[in-house]
Amino acid sequence: MHLTFAEKELKFCEKNNIQVNLKHQKELPYLLYQCDDAPAILYQKGNFDDTKQKVSIVGTRNMTSYGKQFIVDFFEATKSCTFISVSGLALGVDKEVHEQSIHNYTPTIAVLAHGFHILYPSKNKKLSEKILEDGGALLTEFNSSRKPDRENFLQRNRIVAGLSPSTIVVETAFGGGSISTATYANNYNREVFALPGRITDKYSQGCNHLIFQHKATAVSTMNDLIDLLGFNNEKGKTGELFPLYENTIQLSENQELIYEFIKINQQISLDDLAHKIDLSSHKILPIILELELLGKVKSLSGRQFMAI
Repeated sequence: MHLTFAEKELKFCEKNNIQVNLKHQKELPYLLYQCDDAPAILYQKGNFDDTKQKVSIVGTRNMTSYGKQFIVDFFEATKSCTFISVSGLALGVDKEVHEQSIHNYTPTIAVLAHGFHILYPSKNKKLSEKILEDGGALLTEFNSSRKPDRENFLQRNRIVAGLSPSTIVVETAFGGGSISTATYANNYNREVFALPGRITDKYSQGCNHLIFQHKATAVSTMNDLIDLLGFNNEKGKTGELFPLYENTIQLSENQELIYEFIKINQQISLDDLAHKIDLSSHKILPIILELELLGKVKSLSGRQFMAI
């Protein structure tokens, strides 16, 4: 019976241009693969560049004008930055994140809580098509027999958190679904940011509580948030300084070792790097700083690194 279903599922995927990514084949997105509870199978429509930094942005379905304006301002401020947004294709904050991504030519990933045989909510069908048209992707761990049951949304939230080094919670009430996304991100040792609001505003209370519990960094100013996310859109505005300098640099043995590992494993965490090269973290950090000063490596949030 299981074999029959598997054959049927494969035919469904082939017919609908769905890519099947298997954990045991190391086909999952890199950061998601690092999570202990990563899905065994991840179905994918569309494509995205997994070496690009991702930012997960989540929040309530009952978005207020305050939350909407923050999302509009965020994508306006980062439209010259190179990254991929991640959200859950729900109404409210998720929908606004995907729409503003498309409006500002930022690729976006939508993570679904059901199989690819349906779309929930159905009113987001045109938006899902636009996401694919504009170089984004739809992801789900659920096969074509799975409906959008309540418990699936909690499972979906761990993938939203697992895909990115940083998660931004825009608005949420006490106990809202976005709290679970923030909790997963904390458990994965990822950065969490929350937009604070008035204590009397229902959909700011969850964000305020995350900040109060030190489970999220408060969003203070847009410039500070962009800096904390590790974005750098200044490079190239005034041209490269000393363009021939890079060619004359001779890396030390340890610098070369660490640089090559980061180059092969983009967005690798400090802990993973220390484990792979069998060198303690406190010895690696000064070398990474040297590589940053040489323009070889860039630090990302969550103590992760990528080669430039």
